[in-house]
Amino acid sequence: MEENKNQGMLYLCATPIGNLSDITERVLETLRSVDLIAAEDTRNSIRLLNHFDIKVPLTSYHEYNKYDKAKELVDKMKSGQSVALVTDAGTPSISDPGEVLTDMCHEEGIRVTSLPGPCALVTALSLSGIASRRFVFEGFLPSDKKSRREVYGDLVNETRTIILYEAPHHLKNTLAELYENLGDRMIAICRELTKKFEEVKRMRLYEAIGYYNENEPKGEYVLILEGKPRKTIKEEKEREWSRMDINEHMAMYEAQGYDRMEAMKKVAADRGVSKRDIYKELI
Repeated sequence: MEENKNQGMLYLCATPIGNLSDITERVLETLRSVDLIAAEDTRNSIRLLNHFDIKVPLTSYHEYNKYDKAKELVDKMKSGQSVALVTDAGTPSISDPGEVLTDMCHEEGIRVTSLPGPCALVTALSLSGIASRRFVFEGFLPSDKKSRREVYGDLVNETRTIILYEAPHHLKNTLAELYENLGDRMIAICRELTKKFEEVKRMRLYEAIGYYNENEPKGEYVLILEGKPRKTIKEEKEREWSRMDINEHMAMYEAQGYDRMEAMKKVAADRGVSKRDIYKELI
């Protein structure tokens, strides 16, 4: 939908994840100039606003009112008001109900801009020392057991670095499930990011399970888990193919329309051997 220049707009304002000095001048200027600030938890946000002597009206926007309240906020912006969205900490719309409001604004032709700043997943990834070129962010795992199993099924062969958020009272259980479903991996466990007692613990998953059985988790956590090595996946696939009879393996590809020579190439690639080795087996 085309934007109406007489409408207000939505500002996605990143706020500190711990250290108040991390807020940007641009965010502060915006929070002082908008007509309304929508906050995930007004009790948290009022402390931030009071600290910086910001007197703009505050309204709640959270997981349990995100659809109805988004419509209300969109109506306000259509009438010309500007709205700043802040989350409890970090960047709005990242593992956050703000994505609903952002989506609705785009659908209604309301201009949206993001004011970059702190983001826990990026901060933790940069601190972890674990491969950062390719990563997948899962946020908080679902509480439903069936949905969790489905996520683990998706992640078991994931070669990219995996990033998760976790609460302290679920940490031990999540570490045990990761070990059970994904096997042993290197993990960086980050907590108190940007604060005085910031901590990054790098260890194997089985070591982390032992450590937190003896040390009670405290604070919110970001988990950076290394992906499955591609070599390991290739070796597992080769083992699977090796259990199939070569003639059956050939017949599978020939049934798909490959000629004899092409089928031999594909069988050899599957098994990690040369085409000559397959030819010798067949004769």
